[in-house]
Amino acid sequence: MTLSRMTHCAVRSLWGQSSLLALVLLTCVQAQTPLPQTAVPTLPPPSGLVTAQPIGDSIFPALGQAGLDVLKYDLDLTVDRPGASELRGTVVLTVTATKSLPVLSLDFLGPPVLDLRWNGLLVPYRHDGTAGKLIIGPPQPLLPGTRAEVAVSFAGQVGVRPDPDLPLNVGWQAVPAEGERVGANFTLSEPDGTRTFLPVNDHPSDPATFTTRITVPAGYTAAASGVQRLEKVAPNGNRTFVFEQAQPIPTYALAIHVNRFERVDSPAVPVGVGGTEVLRRDYFPAGIAADTRDAYASTEGVLQVLADWFGPFPFSAYGSAIVTPRVPALETATLSTMPVASSAVRVLVHETAHQWFGDRVTLADWSEVWLNEGLATYAELLWAQAQGETGSEIVQGWYARAGRNQTRPLVATTERQLFDTTAYIRGALALHAVRVTVDDAAFRAYLRGWVSEFQDRPVTTADLLTYTHSRLGARAEAALRLWVESPDLPPMPER
Repeated sequence: MTLSRMTHCAVRSLWGQSSLLALVLLTCVQAQTPLPQTAVPTLPPPSGLVTAQPIGDSIFPALGQAGLDVLKYDLDLTVDRPGASELRGTVVLTVTATKSLPVLSLDFLGPPVLDLRWNGLLVPYRHDGTAGKLIIGPPQPLLPGTRAEVAVSFAGQVGVRPDPDLPLNVGWQAVPAEGERVGANFTLSEPDGTRTFLPVNDHPSDPATFTTRITVPAGYTAAASGVQRLEKVAPNGNRTFVFEQAQPIPTYALAIHVNRFERVDSPAVPVGVGGTEVLRRDYFPAGIAADTRDAYASTEGVLQVLADWFGPFPFSAYGSAIVTPRVPALETATLSTMPVASSAVRVLVHETAHQWFGDRVTLADWSEVWLNEGLATYAELLWAQAQGETGSEIVQGWYARAGRNQTRPLVATTERQLFDTTAYIRGALALHAVRVTVDDAAFRAYLRGWVSEFQDRPVTTADLLTYTHSRLGARAEAALRLWVESPDLPPMPER
């Protein structure tokens, strides 16, 4: 997310410490449309009380379930009225476990559940929309090495997750029709807004693949993370779009857009030395100013510059979807969410860098968010230098800005610290402190190695410190550790 988000502190947890969760018998809920099995059998009551242990995030302690590993989300969504806060559909989760799980605990604020099945069978569940938990009782515990499919159907109003500082709710965004503007929807879910419209393990330490099918009314276009595999038109004019996100991404990075878009395709480009071709597409709402598109003409150049520093682009497609509300830009995977007001090359560089740092190399804990924001901010310097600037004014400006704001060690301890000046600016300066201890060839190899070695497991600051020592030596690690741990602002990093 861009630097403008620094005034946007992360949303507060809706829950306190996790309480004991009782699994109760499902009462019959009438679905809006007939389901394959209409007779609800009598289900045995659950035996006693069951505790579902959350992941234990230091900032959002109630998020997720420890031991649960969601491998894939298969979404079939319908938006009947673009611009409304209503959604209906089914999500099928392919799940496994790293320890025995007698119950599943998914993060879900809404809409209301209509039907829930475990490998095709009805099972008991409890949906507490206020607490944001969907507790499911499988026929037998989910054991390590085994898989199951959990299908959840829902319809109605999405859940609400208020942002404490901006006039919006994170998660499913509804842009009502007004004047010449048509109704639209999109997702803006960082840090934990995906649970407002999907049942998910809503934590960055559990990335998964996505297949997303979206049906929209005639005249509308849907877009989502991944590569578009299908577009079909029904006799009534409704259009269904299917996207495949083959690489695992964190739930907050899922992009979904519904609007009267003009899709602009550019030739696929090979990104980086030895890189595979990346499909290029951007989505522009009807009626926006023509000069809004100017920044996006730089996308291919941005990809090439960043791939030179970070390694091959981690996904098969990339572009931007432009939205009209004044919201923060967000690094939604393969399709950055870019407000009209943020349509600038610097912002594009930042969100593109997040495709590597945040979307592909994911966080083990939200307190480590500087690992995303510091690296994405540092990418802005790398881009400027590729355009012929020395970069010294940028670094000096960062240092001056950090000095004007209250600083802290880089690992956050509260929600309000997640997207503050320290996460972005001090985080970028910490990377620069490492860079000035070595030459640029070694620093480039260092950044590329971080991506290649850690893209398949969630990362921590401790991981980066250990990696820095092993790759660049004790001097570089000491320089980084000073910026990570010092309660005061360290001296300006210089060669």
